Amino acid sequence: MLRAAVLVLLLANAGYYAWAQGLLRSWGWAPPEQSEPQRLEQQIQPENLRLGRANGTGTTPNGNANANGGEAPAAPATPPAPASTPAPSTSEAAPASVPPVAAAEPAPCLQAGTFEKGQLDALRTATAGLPPGSWTLEPISLTGRWMVYMGRFADEDTLEKKRAELRARKVPYDRPGAALEPGLSLGRFSTEEAAERALATLGTQGVRTARVVQERTDATGYVLRLPAATAALRTQAEGQLRGLLASRPLRACG
Repeated sequence: MLRAAVLVLLLANAGYYAWAQGLLRSWGWAPPEQSEPQRLEQQIQPENLRLGRANGTGTTPNGNANANGGEAPAAPATPPAPASTPAPSTSEAAPASVPPVAAAEPAPCLQAGTFEKGQLDALRTATAGLPPGSWTLEPISLTGRWMVYMGRFADEDTLEKKRAELRARKVPYDRPGAALEPGLSLGRFSTEEAAERALATLGTQGVRTARVVQERTDATGYVLRLPAATAALRTQAEGQLRGLLASRPLRACG
């Protein structure tokens, strides 16, 4: 009886196993299938699920117990921050600077002279229209001056004949100044002795009627000075002093 009971139990277990595993489905004997499609629809991104390795304590690395006794899913690694690009240097970031404009050269100093005391009134009248402070009259000491002189001639015809004779002898000449017109200057000298030597040399060239005269005694002269003569100021001065500057043009200050 005991053997029969054991055999019945073995057969019953084998039959149940075959039924539970669906081995008898083709004969119509099988348990009903469990299907819950709504649970699949409620899953959120199941592909992102990661199973962590248990750390043996049943807690996550941050100390919280995991419901399944394993590690909590590892947090996704934070991507490394991109290497910061070094800020460009000032010389790279800033556009090329424009070369500084060259400083304008200062206006030159110009002067004209020497003018005698008798010409001061005419100078002051002519310079009255120039900008205030743009000009000065500076006194200088004048030593005596001598001249080899021919004249005065009776008229312009006689003067022209003398000019022709001097040109033929290749002797240079000049106007002697208003006080000695009409006449000719054959040279000016700072000492009387120098003028006498020049007269003797002219005698060897056929000049017979010339003589030495003192053109000027020791006196005070005046120099017109433009300390900062811009182009506009120079043009204005030359226009207003045209007659006075005819024989004394503006030149660089010495």
